[in-house]
Amino acid sequence: MTITSPHNEKLKEVRKLAARRRARSESGRFVAEGEDLLAAADAAGWVALERLCADGSGLPGTPVAPELLAAISGLGSGTRTLAVYEERWAERALGPLCVYLHGVHDPGNVGAVLRSAHAFGASCVALGPDCADPFSPKAVRASMGAVFAVPVARAAPRDLPGLRVALAAGEGVPIWEMGHADPPGSVTLLVGAERTGLPAEVVEAADIVAHIPIATHSLNAAMAATVALYETSRMARAK
Repeated sequence: MTITSPHNEKLKEVRKLAARRRARSESGRFVAEGEDLLAAADAAGWVALERLCADGSGLPGTPVAPELLAAISGLGSGTRTLAVYEERWAERALGPLCVYLHGVHDPGNVGAVLRSAHAFGASCVALGPDCADPFSPKAVRASMGAVFAVPVARAAPRDLPGLRVALAAGEGVPIWEMGHADPPGSVTLLVGAERTGLPAEVVEAADIVAHIPIATHSLNAAMAATVALYETSRMARAK
Protein backbone atom coordinates (compact mmCIF):
# COMPACT_ATOMS: atom_id res chain seq x y z
CA MET A 1 0.00 0.00 0.00
CA THR A 2 1.42 3.38 -1.00
CA ILE A 3 2.40 5.82 1.76
CA THR A 4 0.63 9.11 1.08
CA SER A 5 0.78 10.89 4.44
CA PRO A 6 3.77 13.01 5.53
CA HIS A 7 2.97 11.96 9.12
CA ASN A 8 3.73 8.31 8.43
CA GLU A 9 6.04 6.91 11.15
CA LYS A 10 8.45 5.40 8.61
CA LEU A 11 8.87 8.77 6.92
CA LYS A 12 9.40 10.48 10.27
CA GLU A 13 12.29 8.15 11.12
CA VAL A 14 13.91 8.56 7.71
CA ARG A 15 13.52 12.34 7.93
CA LYS A 16 15.34 12.34 11.27
CA LEU A 17 18.15 10.07 10.03
CA ALA A 18 18.58 12.04 6.79
CA ALA A 19 19.00 15.25 8.81
CA ARG A 20 21.80 13.93 11.06
CA ARG A 21 25.17 15.59 10.74
CA ARG A 22 28.00 14.84 13.18
CA ALA A 23 26.05 13.35 16.06
CA ARG A 24 25.36 9.62 16.04
CA SER A 25 21.80 8.41 15.80
CA GLU A 26 20.49 7.23 19.16
CA SER A 27 18.86 4.32 17.35
CA GLY A 28 22.15 3.15 15.83
CA ARG A 29 20.58 3.35 12.39
CA PHE A 30 21.43 5.27 9.25
CA VAL A 31 19.96 5.97 5.86
CA ALA A 32 21.42 5.43 2.38
CA GLU A 33 19.87 6.98 -0.72
CA GLY A 34 19.98 6.07 -4.38
CA GLU A 35 20.04 2.93 -6.45
CA ASP A 36 23.84 2.69 -6.59
CA LEU A 37 24.30 2.83 -2.81
CA LEU A 38 21.55 0.32 -2.19
CA ALA A 39 23.03 -1.98 -4.83
CA ALA A 40 26.39 -1.75 -3.02
CA ALA A 41 24.68 -2.66 0.24
CA ASP A 42 22.98 -5.63 -1.42
CA ALA A 43 26.27 -6.80 -2.92
CA ALA A 44 27.93 -6.64 0.50
CA GLY A 45 25.14 -8.64 2.11
CA TRP A 46 23.58 -5.85 4.17
CA VAL A 47 19.87 -6.35 4.82
CA ALA A 48 17.79 -3.18 5.01
CA LEU A 49 15.57 -2.64 8.02
CA GLU A 50 13.29 -0.56 5.82
CA ARG A 51 13.32 0.09 2.10
CA LEU A 52 11.25 2.81 0.45
CA CYS A 53 10.79 3.60 -3.23
CA ALA A 54 8.92 6.17 -5.28
CA ASP A 55 5.50 4.92 -6.26
CA GLY A 56 5.56 3.81 -9.89
CA SER A 57 9.36 3.43 -10.03
CA GLY A 58 9.20 -0.36 -10.17
CA LEU A 59 11.97 -0.57 -7.55
CA PRO A 60 11.76 -2.89 -4.53
CA GLY A 61 10.44 -1.52 -1.26
CA THR A 62 7.40 0.12 0.23
CA PRO A 63 6.00 2.59 -2.32
CA VAL A 64 5.82 6.24 -1.28
CA ALA A 65 4.22 9.16 -3.09
CA PRO A 66 7.13 10.63 -5.09
CA GLU A 67 6.70 14.14 -3.69
CA LEU A 68 6.87 12.80 -0.11
CA LEU A 69 9.99 10.78 -0.84
CA ALA A 70 11.61 13.84 -2.39
CA ALA A 71 10.68 15.90 0.68
CA ILE A 72 12.58 13.62 3.09
CA SER A 73 15.55 13.09 0.78
CA GLY A 74 18.89 14.64 1.67
CA LEU A 75 19.72 14.95 -2.02
CA GLY A 76 19.00 18.21 -3.77
CA SER A 77 17.49 16.38 -6.73
CA GLY A 78 15.47 13.96 -4.60
CA THR A 79 15.71 10.19 -4.85
CA ARG A 80 13.78 7.24 -6.23
CA THR A 81 14.77 4.88 -3.42
CA LEU A 82 16.35 4.80 0.02
CA ALA A 83 16.86 2.34 2.84
CA VAL A 84 17.55 2.25 6.57
CA TYR A 85 20.32 0.05 7.97
CA GLU A 86 21.83 -0.83 11.33
CA GLU A 87 25.29 0.62 11.91
CA ARG A 88 28.11 -1.93 12.02
CA TRP A 89 31.27 -1.36 14.05
CA ALA A 90 34.23 -3.73 14.12
CA GLU A 91 35.35 -4.67 17.62
CA ARG A 92 38.90 -3.52 16.90
CA ALA A 93 41.07 -2.07 14.16
CA LEU A 94 42.06 -4.75 11.66
CA GLY A 95 45.19 -5.42 9.60
CA PRO A 96 47.01 -6.00 7.38
CA LEU A 97 46.32 -2.51 6.00
CA CYS A 98 44.47 -0.01 8.17
CA VAL A 99 43.84 3.73 7.94
CA TYR A 100 43.50 5.63 11.21
CA LEU A 101 41.84 9.05 11.23
CA HIS A 102 42.35 11.52 14.09
CA GLY A 103 40.25 14.67 14.41
CA VAL A 104 38.90 14.58 10.85
CA HIS A 105 35.75 16.67 11.22
CA ASP A 106 34.40 16.66 7.66
CA PRO A 107 32.10 13.69 6.99
CA GLY A 108 32.84 14.06 3.28
CA ASN A 109 36.52 13.41 3.99
CA VAL A 110 35.70 10.41 6.16
CA GLY A 111 33.52 8.97 3.41
CA ALA A 112 36.16 9.64 0.76
CA VAL A 113 38.79 7.85 2.88
CA LEU A 114 36.47 4.84 3.07
CA ARG A 115 36.19 4.91 -0.72
CA SER A 116 39.97 5.02 -1.16
CA ALA A 117 40.46 2.32 1.48
CA HIS A 118 38.11 0.07 -0.46
CA ALA A 119 39.86 0.85 -3.74
CA PHE A 120 43.27 -0.16 -2.37
CA GLY A 121 42.10 -3.21 -0.45
CA ALA A 122 42.45 -1.83 3.07
CA SER A 123 41.06 -4.05 5.77
CA CYS A 124 39.76 -1.33 8.08
CA VAL A 125 39.27 2.38 8.70
CA ALA A 126 39.74 3.23 12.37
CA LEU A 127 38.42 6.45 13.88
CA GLY A 128 40.08 8.26 16.76
CA PRO A 129 38.83 11.21 18.79
CA ASP A 130 36.64 13.93 17.30
CA CYS A 131 36.08 12.33 13.90
CA ALA A 132 32.95 12.83 11.85
CA ASP A 133 30.26 10.17 11.87
CA PRO A 134 31.00 7.62 9.10
CA PHE A 135 27.29 6.78 8.94
CA SER A 136 26.06 10.34 8.46
CA PRO A 137 24.36 10.92 5.09
CA LYS A 138 27.24 13.00 3.70
CA ALA A 139 29.84 10.38 4.67
CA VAL A 140 27.75 7.52 3.28
CA ARG A 141 27.30 9.34 -0.04
CA ALA A 142 31.00 10.24 -0.27
CA SER A 143 31.98 6.63 0.38
CA MET A 144 30.18 5.60 -2.83
CA GLY A 145 29.12 2.38 -1.14
CA ALA A 146 32.46 1.60 0.51
CA VAL A 147 30.86 2.04 3.94
CA PHE A 148 29.18 -1.31 3.27
CA ALA A 149 32.43 -3.04 2.29
CA VAL A 150 35.15 -1.69 4.62
CA PRO A 151 34.98 -2.43 8.35
CA VAL A 152 34.86 0.67 10.54
CA ALA A 153 36.20 0.69 14.10
CA ARG A 154 36.84 3.07 16.96
CA ALA A 155 40.40 2.83 18.22
CA ALA A 156 43.14 4.54 20.18
CA PRO A 157 46.59 4.89 18.56
CA ARG A 158 48.08 2.34 20.96
CA ASP A 159 45.62 -0.31 19.75
CA LEU A 160 46.36 0.00 16.02
CA PRO A 161 47.71 -3.07 14.21
CA GLY A 162 51.17 -3.47 12.74
CA LEU A 163 53.68 -0.78 11.92
CA ARG A 164 52.22 2.66 12.67
CA VAL A 165 53.14 5.23 10.03
CA ALA A 166 52.25 8.81 10.98
CA LEU A 167 51.74 11.23 8.11
CA ALA A 168 53.06 14.64 9.17
CA ALA A 169 53.57 17.55 6.75
CA GLY A 170 57.27 18.15 6.15
CA GLU A 171 58.42 15.68 8.81
CA GLY A 172 60.18 12.34 8.68
CA VAL A 173 61.04 10.50 5.51
CA PRO A 174 59.34 10.87 2.13
CA ILE A 175 56.47 8.41 1.93
CA TRP A 176 58.22 6.25 -0.68
CA GLU A 177 61.20 5.71 1.64
CA MET A 178 59.25 4.18 4.50
CA GLY A 179 59.71 0.78 2.84
CA HIS A 180 63.41 0.99 3.72
CA ALA A 181 62.41 0.07 7.25
CA ASP A 182 61.31 -3.32 5.90
CA PRO A 183 57.81 -3.12 7.44
CA PRO A 184 56.05 -6.29 8.59
CA GLY A 185 52.92 -7.58 6.93
CA SER A 186 50.62 -5.20 8.79
CA VAL A 187 50.67 -1.41 8.47
CA THR A 188 48.45 1.36 9.82
CA LEU A 189 48.54 4.79 8.18
CA LEU A 190 47.82 7.59 10.67
CA VAL A 191 46.15 10.66 9.15
CA GLY A 192 45.14 13.89 10.89
CA ALA A 193 43.01 16.87 9.98
CA GLU A 194 44.14 19.24 7.22
CA ARG A 195 44.74 22.30 9.41
CA THR A 196 46.03 20.76 12.62
CA GLY A 197 47.46 17.43 11.52
CA LEU A 198 48.14 14.70 14.06
CA PRO A 199 48.75 15.65 17.70
CA ALA A 200 52.42 15.65 18.69
CA GLU A 201 51.96 12.74 21.09
CA VAL A 202 50.46 10.59 18.32
CA VAL A 203 53.34 11.39 15.97
CA GLU A 204 55.93 10.68 18.67
CA ALA A 205 54.36 7.31 19.47
CA ALA A 206 54.40 6.18 15.82
CA ASP A 207 56.97 3.71 14.51
CA ILE A 208 57.71 5.79 11.41
CA VAL A 209 57.01 9.42 10.55
CA ALA A 210 56.57 10.13 6.84
CA HIS A 211 55.45 12.98 4.64
CA ILE A 212 54.13 13.37 1.11
CA PRO A 213 56.42 15.81 -0.74
CA ILE A 214 54.22 18.50 -2.28
CA ALA A 215 54.65 22.07 -3.51
CA THR A 216 51.94 23.49 -1.21
CA HIS A 217 51.47 23.40 2.55
CA SER A 218 49.09 20.47 2.89
CA LEU A 219 46.59 18.04 1.40
CA ASN A 220 43.21 17.35 2.90
CA ALA A 221 42.82 14.13 4.84
CA ALA A 222 41.17 12.16 2.06
CA MET A 223 43.81 13.10 -0.53
CA ALA A 224 46.68 12.38 1.84
CA ALA A 225 45.21 9.00 2.79
CA THR A 226 44.70 8.11 -0.88
CA VAL A 227 48.31 8.92 -1.82
CA ALA A 228 49.62 6.99 1.19
CA LEU A 229 47.38 4.00 0.43
CA TYR A 230 48.60 3.93 -3.15
CA GLU A 231 52.25 4.10 -2.11
CA THR A 232 51.82 1.46 0.58
CA SER A 233 50.08 -0.85 -1.88
CA ARG A 234 52.76 -0.23 -4.50
CA MET A 235 55.53 -1.13 -2.06
CA ALA A 236 53.69 -4.25 -0.94
CA ARG A 237 53.41 -5.41 -4.56
CA ALA A 238 57.08 -4.64 -5.17
CA LYS A 239 58.10 -6.85 -2.24
